[in-house]
Amino acid sequence: MSLILIVDDVPAMRDQYAYDLQRLGDFTTLTAAGGAEALQLLAAEPVDCLILDLEMPGVDGFEVLATLKKQGNRVPVIVYTGTGSYDRCVRAVKLGAYGFLAKDEPLERVVNAVENAVAWSGMRDEVKKLRRTGGVGGEILGESRAMVTLKEQIDKLAAIPSAVLVQGESGSGKELVARRLHEAGPRARGPFVAVNCAALPETMIESELFGHVKGAFTGADRTRKGAFESAGGGTLFLDEVGELPAAAQAKLLRVLENGEFARLGSHDVLRAESRVVAATNRDLAIEVTAGNFREDLLFRLNTHQVRVPPLRERLSDVTLLAEHFLALVCESFGVRTRSFAPETLARLQAYDWARNNVRELRNVVERLVVAGDGDVIGPDLVPAEIGGGGGVPTPGAAPATLPSGSTLKEQRAAAERQIILTALERNDWHITNTAAQLGLADHSSLLKIMRRHGLKR
Repeated sequence: MSLILIVDDVPAMRDQYAYDLQRLGDFTTLTAAGGAEALQLLAAEPVDCLILDLEMPGVDGFEVLATLKKQGNRVPVIVYTGTGSYDRCVRAVKLGAYGFLAKDEPLERVVNAVENAVAWSGMRDEVKKLRRTGGVGGEILGESRAMVTLKEQIDKLAAIPSAVLVQGESGSGKELVARRLHEAGPRARGPFVAVNCAALPETMIESELFGHVKGAFTGADRTRKGAFESAGGGTLFLDEVGELPAAAQAKLLRVLENGEFARLGSHDVLRAESRVVAATNRDLAIEVTAGNFREDLLFRLNTHQVRVPPLRERLSDVTLLAEHFLALVCESFGVRTRSFAPETLARLQAYDWARNNVRELRNVVERLVVAGDGDVIGPDLVPAEIGGGGGVPTPGAAPATLPSGSTLKEQRAAAERQIILTALERNDWHITNTAAQLGLADHSSLLKIMRRHGLKR
């Protein structure tokens, strides 16, 4: 049940409104005799809509609107006036009022206006929440030169129907790039279908991408659309495309070459009406050399390439991102809004975030919110591994140990395996970068060692 606050210096007027809104609109109501009392109530009560008289002694309606605007309080306000002054109502709307009414309006119209204001406020908050959580319409945040260049490149490619390959480290924001390509282009009204190729069981990949007919395999009790069909008229986002097995790579290549596919178990040819945007955190050229990825498929996917810069290449954006995540986490956890001490932001900005980029920063901010109780998050809470005082411990397993009595050869092999694994994780499994960091001759040398130890992502 929505809570409505009626503010008027005339007792009979505000009491009548309160009574009629309860009777006709099934609202809960509060009343205030003036602007000062109204602001006190707004600070203490979760008001859903405010009905505000403009002409009051002391703190009048205009001052209430100006104060709410300054505070960032976005409660919908319906103003009414008995003077019939259109100019005063326009001034109120410019100060943030949702709408205005005359005092002689029928009560049914007042109830309808309040219902619309409450519904509008709810939809506005829902859209805001979706945008802040990175859902459809999620923003690509950043004001660094690297991010300005990235946004310009995306906007140039948005109108082009060709495939795009988005390359970037884990957690850098590749799906946000794909969504912006979709939303800024002519297919924005169509669906955006995301498929995480790494998360699909190998036996189900073809069905997920191309669909299947009833009886195509054991358990296929009905015909089902695949991702290509579901994304018709829109965009198909293939995340972690480098994880596709060879058979699926071959079928994806055929779709990209001729624009046609068939559901599993059927010979009926369907047209692929979606734009394909693929993403990977691997160096696909290296994967081609290693025999893990088809060169002709890479040629089809990377008609246009977009590289998402890692966070360490745009550390000037850390403050903006951290404050964005702080507001988001506080809202989702239902805790009061907090702020970072300057020293805290300095420590966050000094770290390279190579482990998981923007996603890692978001996780650290969440841990800081949980760990701190005060209004200001101090540097002592910053985790030790990113340059803080160790106030927030990082969960992790202890290094693996060999049984007592292991030979020197076994211990040396285990140590080498751990060194390689640690370096790979530090470089997000980028083979060339890891090989260079370890001082190896080339990526082939590293691949040999990985095969010897049975290491793969």
